[in-house]
Amino acid sequence: MTNYTDIAVTRGAQWIEIEIRRPEKFNALREQTAAEIMDAMAEAESDDGIVGVLLAGNEKAFCSGIDTVEFQVPEGKYFDFYRKRKRSKRFARLFRDLPQYTKPVICAVEGVALGGGLELALVADIVVAGSKARFGFPETGIGIMPGAGGTQTLPRLVGKALAKELIWTGRRLDAQEALGMRMVNHVVEAGQALDKAREIATAIGRNAPLAVMQSKAVIERGFDLPLADAMAMESDAVFMLYFSEDRREGLEAFREKRPARFKGA
Repeated sequence: MTNYTDIAVTRGAQWIEIEIRRPEKFNALREQTAAEIMDAMAEAESDDGIVGVLLAGNEKAFCSGIDTVEFQVPEGKYFDFYRKRKRSKRFARLFRDLPQYTKPVICAVEGVALGGGLELALVADIVVAGSKARFGFPETGIGIMPGAGGTQTLPRLVGKALAKELIWTGRRLDAQEALGMRMVNHVVEAGQALDKAREIATAIGRNAPLAVMQSKAVIERGFDLPLADAMAMESDAVFMLYFSEDRREGLEAFREKRPARFKGA
């Protein structure tokens, strides 16, 4: 795989693991970090042997947010900074594009996930937290607000009232509180989040990749649609799968009482 400066990428049995490696910055994201994550994910997206992506940090920090150097604007360049914020800023593209990735993205959170780090976890598909993980939005304490989707993703998980409280107070949550609010899927012993993420990836890898891909797309796109429209979209997707080789293989494996050999076709 490609050599990177801000991340380390390793290949597992059926997945890739992307570890953010900026320990001196508590794994804060800069433009380079976001670009490398997107490059690694794009490579995995086109690899038929990869069923998903695992995102992790270190024991102290999953990700502490966006590196403050990214918000330093030269005098007289404020309009340019505003104009480029959507198209040119790679960390903005990362948060916008990650939910559109067709393969499951699992975050393994140890240590802190703050600000943009929490927003990164909230746009992933599954979040596993070590018992010492901490979550929060500290932005209002420094005169700004969540700007990578947090004001939209958090209310959809915990409701508007709780989202307002957490964003307005900057209160940090421990892993069990985050689990109770459905911000994370699992809490495991400290240091075991990545192992649990691998376990989940292994379970996903046993199933038909086209079915996983289509169901992810329908869940993501249908969430904010009227129920009737979302169900119609689901119906279209499921009938497309009836024509796949994997469906035939799945039925034959079921009848023959053996593990299916899915090809993603």
